[in-house]
Amino acid sequence: MSSIIFRTSAHIVTVLMLVFSVYLLLRGHNNPGGGFIAGLITVIAFALLMLAETTDYVRQRLVYSPAAFAGSGILIALLAGLLPLFFGQPFLSGLWWGKIGSPLLFDIGIYLAVIGSVLMVLLNVEEELS
Repeated sequence: MSSIIFRTSAHIVTVLMLVFSVYLLLRGHNNPGGGFIAGLITVIAFALLMLAETTDYVRQRLVYSPAAFAGSGILIALLAGLLPLFFGQPFLSGLWWGKIGSPLLFDIGIYLAVIGSVLMVLLNVEEELS
């Protein structure tokens, strides 16, 4: 049984880590950061929440299953890579519409794929050990 101080601070730190992961996701592309690192930070935030609470607590707060996150992330990343082919560009070329482009779509796909796949492993391992 964890203390109330640990549980409360874990909730606060989780929110801060999720905000920081979104910042890293949006900062990526030409600078350090992006979907992979942001996804890992998000998973670490959920792992902290699993330590403070339970795996059931985390599962109940997820809107979609981790498999849905991983599958949609892979699909979005693949579509971001295929999109330039329709404009006569090579696979995974960057297309830009103002400040938003296909690299951002690719990073969002990687972000969701990392979150889904690692959360799936963490939740299954935790349930096996319980």
